[in-house]
Amino acid sequence: MKILDWYIIKKFIGSYIFAIGIFVAIAVVFDLTEKIDGMLSRHAPMKEILLDYYLNFIPYYSNLFSPLFTFITVIFFTSKLAAKSEFVAILSSGVEFRRILLPYMVAAGFIGLTNWFLASWILPPANKTRIEFENKYIRDTYYYNKRNIHFQIRPGELAYLETYSSPDSAGFRFTLEDLRSGRLSSKLMCDRIVWRSATQKWHMEGCMLRTMPSDKEESITYLASIDSAMGFTPQDFSRPLVEDAALLNNRELDELIAREELKGNAGIEPYLIEKHNRVSIPFAAFILTLMGVSLSSRKVRGGIGVQLGIGVGLCFIYIMMIRFSLTFAIKGNLPPLLASWTPNFIFGLLALYLYRVAPK
Repeated sequence: MKILDWYIIKKFIGSYIFAIGIFVAIAVVFDLTEKIDGMLSRHAPMKEILLDYYLNFIPYYSNLFSPLFTFITVIFFTSKLAAKSEFVAILSSGVEFRRILLPYMVAAGFIGLTNWFLASWILPPANKTRIEFENKYIRDTYYYNKRNIHFQIRPGELAYLETYSSPDSAGFRFTLEDLRSGRLSSKLMCDRIVWRSATQKWHMEGCMLRTMPSDKEESITYLASIDSAMGFTPQDFSRPLVEDAALLNNRELDELIAREELKGNAGIEPYLIEKHNRVSIPFAAFILTLMGVSLSSRKVRGGIGVQLGIGVGLCFIYIMMIRFSLTFAIKGNLPPLLASWTPNFIFGLLALYLYRVAPK
């Protein structure tokens, strides 16, 4: 690493932190203006507003918009270097253009690795605290309102609930079927089940158990009540998957995906998208950096305004492509892996083209 390399890295990281800081300050002001009435009406303590909400709000939105500000930062300070003819001097001294890219890629790798670590391990617990605050002081109470709920607890154990009430963690018309070797061996039917947080078990009332062993006659047993863990909890009927995915670290996310696939749930695309995005979005730092340097290393008349405008426009196109691909993955038939990496693939091709035509 030469003096020039450290100079570019310091410019890159410093400008990135400054841009993120300005954005976060503006975002906090707008968010506070929008939500202050709800916080005051529900008597949210100032300590919880600052420590539980905004202390976790800042890293979440900083990481969310990191690709945007990585691209803008590269274009901003590289255009200034080009405007002062510093790129001309560097290239004239015999330094190859791809060698100039080395400090840029080192800085992009640092930003991308930081974003991956934050999204995978740091932000999930922070998001839990932030969303708990929102549920308590900002949002209305969530109600699970689906009917005729079918799911698999374990291989061969199929459960059914006619209705479930999230405020009191109670379900009605519960059925549990045990299938062994392709045949029904037992069936439990209960009028009502209620989750007991003290014992971490379901309390079931008005139950009838039918057992159908292969070598004996069928028997029926009536039970007034049963307490059992059953293998599922009220968290399985919590908020939609889109929000749940951001609350889990990598290990928890993998376990949840395996558990939902075991239950036979079809709507696990948000979980898979979150898993792939935690790699694809940090990786975009390399692509956007290459594109930004190739686009802004040419000295142009009129200052950096045109280059900065093109950069902002490309950033918004990139963000729109991410949103469209995610929508097609959730609502359509686009595989989550393809949805997460398609914007990077398209912009990667564009970055390679800009690199080829950049002045060297």
